[in-house]
Order: sequence, then C-alpha cells, then structure tokens
Amino acid sequence: MTRIAAIGFLLALMSVPAGGAFASEADDARLMLDRMSTAMSQMSYQGTFVYVRGDEVETMRITHVSDRHGVRERLVAISGPQREILRDSNGVRWVLADDSSVFEDQGYNHAFFPELPVDQHGSTETSYSLKVGDETRIAGQQARNLKVIPNDNYRYGYDLWLEERSGLLLKWELIGNEGKPIATMMFTDIRFGSEVDINELQPGSQLKKFKTVESRLPSGRGGANSTPAWQPDSLPPGFKLTSHRRFGEGGQGIYEHLVYSDGLAVVSVYIENIKPDTDIRTGISRLGTTHAFSRKTGGMLITVIGDVPDVTVKFIGDAVQIAAH
Repeated sequence: MTRIAAIGFLLALMSVPAGGAFASEADDARLMLDRMSTAMSQMSYQGTFVYVRGDEVETMRITHVSDRHGVRERLVAISGPQREILRDSNGVRWVLADDSSVFEDQGYNHAFFPELPVDQHGSTETSYSLKVGDETRIAGQQARNLKVIPNDNYRYGYDLWLEERSGLLLKWELIGNEGKPIATMMFTDIRFGSEVDINELQPGSQLKKFKTVESRLPSGRGGANSTPAWQPDSLPPGFKLTSHRRFGEGGQGIYEHLVYSDGLAVVSVYIENIKPDTDIRTGISRLGTTHAFSRKTGGMLITVIGDVPDVTVKFIGDAVQIAAH
C-alpha cells in the first residue's frame, strides 16, 4: 500500500463517530441526531475516552475548543504507541506511530474525533432506521441511547449515547452485520464549556522535536475543487459524493480524493498514478473495523477506504472509471 493509502487508513481509523417530550419517536430520534451534530462541532469539551477494537484497547485524551478563534482540537494517546494530533485553522499536524516525522496538511481540517457527518437533508432515514433507547449514566452524565439500524448490508449500525442536555456524544458502538459491537468508544470523564483547560491545546514535545513532512494527501496543499476525472459509475444505495479534491496536473503526481457518505458512514476514494512495474497488493484488506479495496487500471491505483463492510468498498472500487464529460 502506498504512503497516501496508508495515511488514509490512519485518517479512517481516527475518524470514529459525532430529555424532554417530543411529538413522536421519529421526531425525537431525528432531533437527537441534529443536536449531536451541532454539539460535536460547536461545543467546547475535554475528556478522556477508551476506544476498544477487538483485542486492542486505547486510552486517549481530547481537547476540543470552539470559540472566536475557530475550532481547535488536540488528541493525545495516553496508552499504547505515542500519538498526537493537532487541528486548527492552519490544517492538521500528526505523528504516525513509530515514525520520526510530523506530517502536516494545510488542506485537511476535518475533525478526527468524534464527529459523525450527519446529513442535513433528511436522507439518512433512507439508509437507516432510528430508534430511541433507554437512559443511563456515562462519565457522570445523564445520557439517552439512540439506535441507528442499517436497512441493508452496505453499512454498519451505530449505538449512540448522547448527553441529555446538550446532545454531546458520550458513548459510541459500531454494530457489525451480525448485530454485535465490533468497536466501542466511551468517555470516562468529560467537562464542558468554561471548565475546559485550553492549555491542553498546546503541542507536546513530539510535535516540536521531529522534522515536518508535507503529507501530500490529495486533500492537502495544492489541491483544488474540480470535476472528478475518475469516479464510480454506480454506488451502493444512499451514498452520494460530498467532497472532491485533485492534486497535480499531467504526467506524474496526479492524485484525486473523493468522499462519499450516506449521511453517517463515510468512504474515501483515492486515485493516484503509479509506474507499471510497481508491486502493490490489491484486493480486500482490513485493519480493525476499517476495510480497504485496491485495484490497478490504466496506470492508476484506485484505493477505497472506510469503516464499512468489505462489500461496500469493493462495490465502489470496482465501479470507478474515467468520468464521462
């Protein structure tokens, strides 16, 4: 797998998903999703969470501040390999585990945790059914459960526990096609608003001592919005193109990054030119909950990555071709 695809894997892994009476359960559920999306992007919060995936258990610390300076976010691994990610209006800097470089990208400024890309056009319900669950306490806060049930096998389900007053996500479970959790995230402590210590936004020693390397992500420096040169001629039900960036022109160094979403699940498609004799593993691969599919065609490498079932990345990867204009 190329460096671009490898970094894409990291981004996919880090990007894990963002009472009162209501007129009906459907209205209640939709309102809960909307409130969660707003809270995760607009609130300031800080806390420690545990992320469990298979036999792996990671403890991480997040500080997310939204104020007059914009959105600033710092994520630090407390257990396991040393990792640190810093995001602000200048882009993102992160240290890959077991690497001596700090990667930076001025064009990539999406949240790494924990923000679900809830669509604002009401199309989520075409791919999922929503059900409000019970109340419980998480990290000392009252929380309400929201079940997001997939309508087919092209996407996973979600169990979400949202802080009752704000809608902030306190616990998340990714539900596999067999109906069992395949990954879990849960805050163990959390604070909001003025209680957040903004000093924790300051970069640690890792981001200071290592040399800086431009990540060359397709969504990064030098990229530009344009009509995709390559794109799938068909998609699984509910998935739509949400963003596209192109890096480089002609000859060598052409990369495209397309992002597709059904309102909750997100799939990235990377297209890059390669030398004919490049030895690259193709087909399906898996890292934790993330599936990837790669294939070579016409001197190009197509890689599809997402926290979705393998059938989804293969469907999209097989459908990518030069776009008709």
